[in-house]
Amino acid sequence: MFINSPLEQFEINTYISTTSSIADFSWTSTTNFGVYTIIVFSIIIGTHTTSIGNNGIIPTKWSMGIESTYSTTQNMVYSQIGISGQQYFPTIYVIFVFITISNTFSMIPYNFATMSHTVFTVSTSSITWTGVTITGFYNFKTEYFGTFVPAGTTTPTVPVTVIIETTSYTARSVSTGTRTGSNITAGHTTTVITGGTIFDFMSSGIIFFIVGFTPTGTVTGIMCTEFAIGTIQAYVFSITACSYIKEAIYTH
Repeated sequence: MFINSPLEQFEINTYISTTSSIADFSWTSTTNFGVYTIIVFSIIIGTHTTSIGNNGIIPTKWSMGIESTYSTTQNMVYSQIGISGQQYFPTIYVIFVFITISNTFSMIPYNFATMSHTVFTVSTSSITWTGVTITGFYNFKTEYFGTFVPAGTTTPTVPVTVIIETTSYTARSVSTGTRTGSNITAGHTTTVITGGTIFDFMSSGIIFFIVGFTPTGTVTGIMCTEFAIGTIQAYVFSITACSYIKEAIYTH
């Protein structure tokens, strides 16, 4: 479970392999992705349990942090969807908190970056998109097909417009997850390359070691930026999901 290279935070390694000559049980193998996902969920559950479990009159700093996150997410859902969308608040809250904690936890040196894997982020956005699409057809039945034919479209241009709108609508299932995964991967890679270069420079000699303390401020700045980007990506993913849900519960 030890990472020997910073770049291994992007690699999925198997800790415990499950094999059988009778059937394929490889899907039950324990990987670093699964372990770190469990760790992130444990942090979320532990933090909320500890914070909410405090029955004191004066809230703790942890309680205030959880309440602030809850209030921010609720205001985001209300401003984007309205009062009718409050039933979707738990889903948006879980998405926002999970992505935020995952991105923050992955900033620990030599840690595994869960959200850097585009397969996972795209799968998450695709599941969200599928749920939104089902909700739209459930609410409006065949009228939901009106999404692919904007108002004012002339009859001759309907076929082309439908193709364009369908492609654009389908691309939503990929674009949100791709953006999230790409941003996290790019930020972590920049941090690794910059930090590795400075480390090699400082390892060249005593003089280089002393001079090397100056550019370490650059790495610190990049890491602080990465913390902000991690939270921003969680916010962007959540607010995008809210906008999709809004289209599915209101007429077009």
